[in-house]
Amino acid sequence: MRTADFDYPLDERLIAQRPLPARDSSRMLLVRRLGATLEDRTFRDLISLFSPGDVLVLNDTRVFPARLLGHKPTGAAAEVLLIEAIDPAGLRWRALVRPGGKLKPGRIVRAGEELEVAIEDCGAGGERIVRLITPLPATEALTRYGHVPLPPYIRRADDESDRVRYQTVYARESGSVAAPTAGLHFSESLLAAIERHGVEITSVTLHVGPGSFRPVDASDPAEHHLDGEWYRVAVSTAGTINRVRERGGRVWAVGTTTVRALETVAADDGVIEPGEGTTDLFIRPGFRFRAVDCLITNFHLPRSTLLMLVAAFAGYELTMHAYRHAQQQGYRFYSYGDAMAVI
Repeated sequence: MRTADFDYPLDERLIAQRPLPARDSSRMLLVRRLGATLEDRTFRDLISLFSPGDVLVLNDTRVFPARLLGHKPTGAAAEVLLIEAIDPAGLRWRALVRPGGKLKPGRIVRAGEELEVAIEDCGAGGERIVRLITPLPATEALTRYGHVPLPPYIRRADDESDRVRYQTVYARESGSVAAPTAGLHFSESLLAAIERHGVEITSVTLHVGPGSFRPVDASDPAEHHLDGEWYRVAVSTAGTINRVRERGGRVWAVGTTTVRALETVAADDGVIEPGEGTTDLFIRPGFRFRAVDCLITNFHLPRSTLLMLVAAFAGYELTMHAYRHAQQQGYRFYSYGDAMAVI
């Protein structure tokens, strides 16, 4: 298939700029692969789709305030997006900067009264190696001066509400520069109700990098390379999933990041092996899924690796049909938008 096959037009008015007041009040498009049918539901209906003995797998990564807005000594505006700490103290980072052409090694960005960012070196793919200059512990400096790294299609400044809403209720492990957005729909009360229904809940960790928003530029998706992202699948998580599969239960993955973590560690027979490391697994049509039976996800950008993963899971024609239906019915798209469940 060609990258152009995953393009689609979208009315910008359908791009959600803010979340709904209640997390689990979003709409949900139910996609049934058997019979290729679509049903318009609400996210709270999700509980009716589970069978006792299923397992729901979450990604417990936590978004950190990775976006630093500041000024160069000339007074010109500058922006630094921290990606990954490369020292134990959290002072040296891989980062993306704007304006990229002018923020060369040796330049300084003042990001707050007690925080400056020194550009130390150039990295691969336009990245920079930067150093935080602050009398504060790095985490405190970022909490005080950092901004929520909202994606570029949310055309407003972040505010205090985003520190809560651009975060899942079960987020624990800090390290992501983008939220695993399928998880944003879950409220604590819905998760409790799902457990009472007889569904086990477990989690993996995969830290989401900036590549989530990067379209596939190559005309052939096979020529596209995903940035590596750190993941961990704990022994307890692997044991829970394997036990559920042995008993005939289904594995529900919340989000494409959870899918990629599980499929990275799945053996050919579907057994989940615990482990951690960096994954650049690119799932696209033709991929054989071994670990996941059902998928909960959002509506993704055209030409994105995320859309390609959904098409691999649901089937290309059904996926694109679902996206056309969602637009016709006024579903809200992208990070703060509505959900899709593929069973």
